[in-house]
Amino acid sequence: MTRAEHAAEQLRLVVGAIVRRVRAESTGQGLSWPQMSVLRRLEDGGEMTTADLARANHVTPQSMGSLVAELEAAGMVARSDDRTDGRRRLVSMTRAGSRVLADGRAARQSWLARAIDKELDGDEQRSLLTALELLQRIAAA
Repeated sequence: MTRAEHAAEQLRLVVGAIVRRVRAESTGQGLSWPQMSVLRRLEDGGEMTTADLARANHVTPQSMGSLVAELEAAGMVARSDDRTDGRRRLVSMTRAGSRVLADGRAARQSWLARAIDKELDGDEQRSLLTALELLQRIAAA
């Protein structure tokens, strides 16, 4: 195994562990990961149809319809008629949905900052910042 292959394997394992831990920090919000994904998609892309959301999240329109209905019942999204095409219904995020996303981000960020502060000294934190710059280059490749 080459050094690059070994680094890739270790990076994959570490990133996977961090992703699982970050997801665990979001479990107290009462929303599933797919529901959170829908809210993030609406935050990034603005209002869209259920079909657009289904395509963007690689799920069936029926599955997305169920997710949107659950989020609507929880007050996280709202549906409205498209002003330019009365046949279409648009899904948008409500203030409550925005608040849930912000609270989730804050919880994940707080856990990560605490873990970095607890586990890494100043020199290690500087090394982490340098490593993050390298990872950003890899992600952009």
